[in-house]
Amino acid sequence: MADDNTPQSPLYQRYVSAEMAALFAPRHRYLTWRRIWITLAKAQRDLGLPIESEQIEQLERAAPDLDLARVAELERETRHDVVAHLRHFAEQAEGAGGILHLGATSAFITDNTDALIVRDALELLIARTAAAVGALGRFARQHRDVACLAYTHFQPAQLTTVGKRACLWAQELLTDLDELDRRHKTMRCRGAKGTTGTQASYLTLFRGDHDKVRALDRDVAERLGFEGTWPITGQTYPRKQDSQLLQALSGLGESCHRFGTDLRLLQGVGELSEPFGSAQVGSSAMAYKRNPIRAERICGLSRRIMTDALNGPLNAGTQWLERSLDDSSNRRLILQDSLLAADAVLLLVGSVAAGLTVNAGAVKARVERELPFMATETFLMEASLRGGDRQELHEAIRQYSLEAYERVSRGESNPLLELLAGDERFQLSLSEMEDMLDPQAFTGRSSTQVVEFLDEQVEPFLADRGSASIEEPRV
Repeated sequence: MADDNTPQSPLYQRYVSAEMAALFAPRHRYLTWRRIWITLAKAQRDLGLPIESEQIEQLERAAPDLDLARVAELERETRHDVVAHLRHFAEQAEGAGGILHLGATSAFITDNTDALIVRDALELLIARTAAAVGALGRFARQHRDVACLAYTHFQPAQLTTVGKRACLWAQELLTDLDELDRRHKTMRCRGAKGTTGTQASYLTLFRGDHDKVRALDRDVAERLGFEGTWPITGQTYPRKQDSQLLQALSGLGESCHRFGTDLRLLQGVGELSEPFGSAQVGSSAMAYKRNPIRAERICGLSRRIMTDALNGPLNAGTQWLERSLDDSSNRRLILQDSLLAADAVLLLVGSVAAGLTVNAGAVKARVERELPFMATETFLMEASLRGGDRQELHEAIRQYSLEAYERVSRGESNPLLELLAGDERFQLSLSEMEDMLDPQAFTGRSSTQVVEFLDEQVEPFLADRGSASIEEPRV
């Protein structure tokens, strides 16, 4: 338990998974710094610098023994985080300390570490997004034939199916999954570029051998698991990479916010329900309430992701020449919090999608109340075929519909069929019109679209990703 006087981050304390939190834990970050220092030393040794294998072994033995209290003490003296860690590592590695950080700048450590952590975080988000898409796909297939009201302007329009609507949500997440994949596959580290990106320090170390300098850059990337580095950099890797990442996360936030908003609306009219525990409390005052807290939290955290993404273009567009430091403090917050928030949102989306409940009675009642209005064009055509005047019938339907809407708005049952059946101009009996009110006849290709979308788009896309499990949010 943290001290009561220690500020808390809700993202850490309430929302994110243990796996995502571990990626951004200080110890993991700073052990990654040590891993990168060792990687650089190994690559330099293999390319001929006077570095002994025993020195590498000393570094590897000392690497796990990170003392953050000692680092804090050194940082108070130096006012420089990388230097403090470097001196602490050198203290522990004894004779091997002298080969650390040869030719490197602080950005070599910090930028390559950021790339590693972001790449691992993206892998986790990709798995979570795939799990959410899979859960929505299963829900859509199960309910592909369940007719429900479709809405425009949140007013009853025509009919769709519950499964078709779920495919709208899944399709947007599938688009995000494709973009997250692209960002993951194209992510590059900074590599070994020197202080301002010219590689001058490495060229000095290798006595002017350009081929060895290029080989060092490639080797560092390969040892860190990247296919390549940015070929041209200033002191940092291009902040365009951060901006593109944040835009991908913003897109994910857009889709999740849309899902959460739709679910809040549908829960408001009683058609769907998010998971609600048997001991869950909806309100401290109104004990009967079942507030859509998961959908609301999805929206709240998604807004954070979308607004944080605005910092990406600002950081990328305000880099001064080879480097400006004003992005540093911003990135410490934005990259971390955006990825943490995305993890928290996807945990919620996955668990909600896997536990959605269709309130069949409410869905059916709303369809039955509105369907007579939607069927009036069918009634108009049939009555015209039986000899009625189309224009006269249309005006009659308009007037009867207005009367029926007024009575429905007062809470009465829909009287439209009775009104039309009582008008001899239509020559349609009540039973004939009721026979025309099969909801499935008004859903078009909705059910077929669900099957086509899942079979042709979702299943092939997810097939290469294996089965990702749904994890329950912490609160």
